[in-house]
Amino acid sequence: MLCVKELLKLEPFQKLPPSRLNWVCDRAKEIKLSKGETLLNEGDRVEGFFILISGKIGVTRHSEGIEMPVEQYQAPAFFGEIQILSDESIPVNLRALCDCCFYEISENDFRELLHECRDFERIVFRVVERRLRVLESFLRNREKMAALGTLAAGLAHELNNPAAALVRALREVMPALQELERMNLLAGQRNVEQEHIQEWQEVREAGYNAIINNSIDLVTLSDREEELLEWLEDYEVEKPWNLAEPIASAGIEVETLQRLTDRWKEDPTELRDQGLRWLALSFDVMSTIKSGLRGAERISQLVHSMKSYSHLDRGVQQVVDVHEGLEDTLRLFSYKIKQGIEVRRSYAANIPKILAYGSELNQVWTNLIDNAIDAMAGKGILEITTCVDNKYVRIEVTDSGAGIPPEIQWRIFEPFYTTKGVGKGSGLGLDAVKRIVENRHRGTISFESKPGKTTFLVCLPIVSQTAS
Repeated sequence: MLCVKELLKLEPFQKLPPSRLNWVCDRAKEIKLSKGETLLNEGDRVEGFFILISGKIGVTRHSEGIEMPVEQYQAPAFFGEIQILSDESIPVNLRALCDCCFYEISENDFRELLHECRDFERIVFRVVERRLRVLESFLRNREKMAALGTLAAGLAHELNNPAAALVRALREVMPALQELERMNLLAGQRNVEQEHIQEWQEVREAGYNAIINNSIDLVTLSDREEELLEWLEDYEVEKPWNLAEPIASAGIEVETLQRLTDRWKEDPTELRDQGLRWLALSFDVMSTIKSGLRGAERISQLVHSMKSYSHLDRGVQQVVDVHEGLEDTLRLFSYKIKQGIEVRRSYAANIPKILAYGSELNQVWTNLIDNAIDAMAGKGILEITTCVDNKYVRIEVTDSGAGIPPEIQWRIFEPFYTTKGVGKGSGLGLDAVKRIVENRHRGTISFESKPGKTTFLVCLPIVSQTAS
């Protein structure tokens, strides 16, 4: 049986009169846990107030499939008050870290103590406040890390293809350049007149320009490749299919090749085919370099987007282009979007830049866009609209998902509330959005939702009145 001496080790109970202490001891129910045993799991309904007499309880929460430690309750301690007061399921797991002994009093008995003794109530609420701050701090850090992990995974995915293209281009160009050097040396040993060499070089330069400027359309390219392949086969070039595609991509016609090779078609040496191979290899090298350059530009663009997104090179508060922030965020989510989401933009041309906390504002776009993608299960239409509304910049993010059920809409911005499964969401994403928009930027955020259309509306003041 619980004794008064044990109760008095806890500050709230020191405020109760002896009669109430004995009343608690009479009503308390003893519970014992061995090391490793679980008292409550995340999502369970709590129906009592617990008084830990001996031992240690570990408090954890599932996040992204991992059970993360939040804090510990070391005897003497009490817990369970938050769930009784909020009438919510427990957001953490409680597990014995060693053999534990504690007592449980019913929800109604705990409420009676709160209502009867003001000092008891005040101390309990002080503990509630501290514990909520600890949990909120943990969840906010996990939210930021999860968002960073999501963006890092997306960035890695997006960097992979251009990086591979760049590596492949460099790997292929090196032996090709060596072969071109050998061909040039061989032609020089035959003392081919400068005028004829100039003809080949002019054709090559024209081909370079066609490749760089994408002058050949796909229909023309296909027809020309077939025509060139037929001519190369008649010329009896070895492996003509290797030459037809790069020569066609450079816009070279059969008549040009006939003119250039006319003097070589009876030559018994390697020079009979070398000019054709020289052209094809030159065009292949140029196409490879162009492909590698596109990869390098894509990498540079992604790095710039990430740098701009996080505003690593600027002060905390800066002049922000809202469209750039939205585009940087969309670019970093492109690995999710391109799987089946159509993005429709309707950007007003007269949107002014605003003074804002850039990286925090991008957290708003990240949460709203990521939630929209989740709401559509990866397939649907994402619409982003901007306009000037009086003294505000108005941004709308609309998805074609299932919508938010009417019975829970009033709780959407509530801290710790989430419609996602255990370990999938912290319930702080939209809470953070609301704080950033309203507290930090003196703006407003609202939403409208029905099946097939959910719109989040953010209004930010053009003349900034941001909070410190």
